[in-house]
Amino acid sequence: MFQTARVSSPGTWALREPDCHCDGKQTSSKCGFVRTMIQHPCPRHDPKGPGKARMLRKIQICLCFFFVSGILYEISLLSGCFFSCMPMSKNFLTPEQVLNLGKSIIFLETTERLEPTPLVSCSVESAARIYQDRPIILFMKGLTNDTALDLNSSYVAFSLLSSMKNVFIFPLQMETVFQDTPLLEWYNQVVPEQEKNWVHVSSDASRLALIWKYGGIYMDTDVISIRPIPEESFLAAQKSQFSSNGIFGFPAHHEFIWDCMENFVLKYNGNIWGNQGPFLMTRMLKAICNLTDFKGTEDHSCQNISFLNPQRFYPIPYPAWGRYYDVWDKSPNFNLSYALHLWNFMNHNQKAVVAGSNTLAEQLYKAYCPATYEDLIQNAELRDFTRSEDTA
Repeated sequence: MFQTARVSSPGTWALREPDCHCDGKQTSSKCGFVRTMIQHPCPRHDPKGPGKARMLRKIQICLCFFFVSGILYEISLLSGCFFSCMPMSKNFLTPEQVLNLGKSIIFLETTERLEPTPLVSCSVESAARIYQDRPIILFMKGLTNDTALDLNSSYVAFSLLSSMKNVFIFPLQMETVFQDTPLLEWYNQVVPEQEKNWVHVSSDASRLALIWKYGGIYMDTDVISIRPIPEESFLAAQKSQFSSNGIFGFPAHHEFIWDCMENFVLKYNGNIWGNQGPFLMTRMLKAICNLTDFKGTEDHSCQNISFLNPQRFYPIPYPAWGRYYDVWDKSPNFNLSYALHLWNFMNHNQKAVVAGSNTLAEQLYKAYCPATYEDLIQNAELRDFTRSEDTA
């Protein structure tokens, strides 16, 4: 630690180590870790007397105050005050700065789409509401640094999400994401245009790299959050003895994620859908754990990794995915679930939420992403009606 000391010429300051002692007492700040401006010689021997020493002590106290204030501000960034107290400052933060805040919820859009769909918007909004003290990050491949500032006024969903205090939208720059991971060499050799499932494969790789580097929770953009996940290191069982990779969470630099990245490269086969995704997670989990069937609603645990019951995220299994777009006589309460995966990959006919349809999906939108429901569902129909009237 260095302090500032005046050198021989008036008005000139230099750095020196805090080695000035007067009667065995160091004259650095009482805080012990603040840079202070201490004149030489020691105040005790200053011919101007005790008045100058008192002034120096006041300066030290002031500097202590500013230092402690800075520490409290840093703590506030991590405690959630950052999102509630300083909403405008987020516009000047880089992805690394936000990710380094810790415990991010990460979403990925690996198509070139720039306008988030209502389901994507609902997924991000619901996470922002459930995890109000955590950064919610949507990485978009189609977004560039040049277009980022123009999209707020161009796309309704983009503007809606950007206005949320803890939501951040950044370009997805894969080469940067893969730096310092086993995936970089693979990425430099693969030819995306020749890959059958590139959108999915690149997403599988990106989520591993981001969670490895920064920790947090990854969620697919068709996952609606309904209550906080209490686990830090977890995988989501899609069914007994089979893990999904649509939602998982780990602290930064977890060995399991590193091993997954190495296996991603070693066993790479882009022609098999899911080989780098749920099949990867499953084979890596089976390599370290003796997986057994779920007998009820219990969770399993192995090697300090929680393998969460299918009821936590998949209470409606993928063969029945269409039930989300049905009208139920009595809607389920999902009391055992933390979030709901709507299986958008199965939605080949592009079923959507329609205002007034009373489907299960509409009820979920109303409850967990009300801004998306109002702005993108109700208002969209009103705009379409107005447009048709103007055309007529």
